[in-house]
Amino acid sequence: MKSCSRALITFTLSFSLLGCASVAPLQPPPPKLFHDALFKPTEQDINAERVFAFSPAMQEYLDFGMRTQLRSKGSRQGLLDALYNRSSLQLEYDSGDTRDAAQAFSDRKGNCLSLVIMTAAFAKQLGLPVRYQSVYVDEIWSRSGDLYFLSGHVNLSLGRSLAEGRERVDDGSMLTVDFVRHPPGSRQRMQVIEEHTIVAMFMNNRAAENLQAGQIDAAYWWVRAALNADPKMLAAYNTLGVVYRRHGDLALAEAPLRHVLAQEPANTQAMSNLSLLLGDLGRHEEAAQWAQTLAQLQPYPPYKFFDLGLAAMRAGDYKKARDLFGKEIERSAYFHEFHFWMALANYGLGDIAAARQELGLAVENSTTPQDRQLYTSKLDLLKPRRQVFSLLQ
Repeated sequence: MKSCSRALITFTLSFSLLGCASVAPLQPPPPKLFHDALFKPTEQDINAERVFAFSPAMQEYLDFGMRTQLRSKGSRQGLLDALYNRSSLQLEYDSGDTRDAAQAFSDRKGNCLSLVIMTAAFAKQLGLPVRYQSVYVDEIWSRSGDLYFLSGHVNLSLGRSLAEGRERVDDGSMLTVDFVRHPPGSRQRMQVIEEHTIVAMFMNNRAAENLQAGQIDAAYWWVRAALNADPKMLAAYNTLGVVYRRHGDLALAEAPLRHVLAQEPANTQAMSNLSLLLGDLGRHEEAAQWAQTLAQLQPYPPYKFFDLGLAAMRAGDYKKARDLFGKEIERSAYFHEFHFWMALANYGLGDIAAARQELGLAVENSTTPQDRQLYTSKLDLLKPRRQVFSLLQ
């Protein structure tokens, strides 16, 4: 499954994107967790209103580009055809930066969160009821340097406009729109979430992306805004702890991580980060205790088999590498990088057919245009060669 957002693993920083909020009345986040004076102001526009803001270009497309579809098929189906029919706007799925509604429309692409936001912005203009859902999916990890990202998934459901029907947001006539393909026959477990949670997800994603880019000050202001939007979003507290640690404020990083564990004692992301932090603080006995608990909950951390497979590839043991990559794929069947390296292992074993099949899966499950182009080009290189790593060039 393709990812739409991003954060845990022993010996590295971790945080996750996308989370769920309850419908209980919102209470503000604990003020003691924030330390604004430590962070420089950012020039980035951190404003909740911009997330769904409707740009002039979007209005022009609504007024003129959608006219035929809206008249012939009604507001709901006409909207979906105008946005996602290949002969119309030709939007592309891209798991890169999280875009607001106007940016996703301008770029003609976005991850699932961005496409949900953009679709909802159009739906609101058309008077269509909108419902947001967090979708439970198998854990899918990615990493950049020493940051590990756990991907989540969201979709939305649309009703008909009041002029076209009397559907309520909670009745059975809502049409669910998803932006990634799921296995045939699979049942998706979903939880309805509020719009303020969608806003918080957007801001937490932006915080993670700024962390990845080394923009720690901006990351702080984004995650602060995320928690103000949804104080129950525990993933954002975890992100806040990572921000403090990256900023060198080790003593301040503990409180938000403890806050998460007070609510969810088995939260492995916060537990991993707390164990690392305590080690940094010289509290090694406490760190070891948390690490032991984490190992019981998560005996094989993300990327464990993959890293062992890479070591086997470097040693030229392609059979062992293939077996290890297979174990990683067994728990993350739709992550493109694992299929790419499985292709290399099969290629090293001389199994060109299996290598081609795995590369095809890498293309199918890639989540950015750059990855798709890379893997597609590798398919053309499947000719007998002396060194498997020629595919990496």
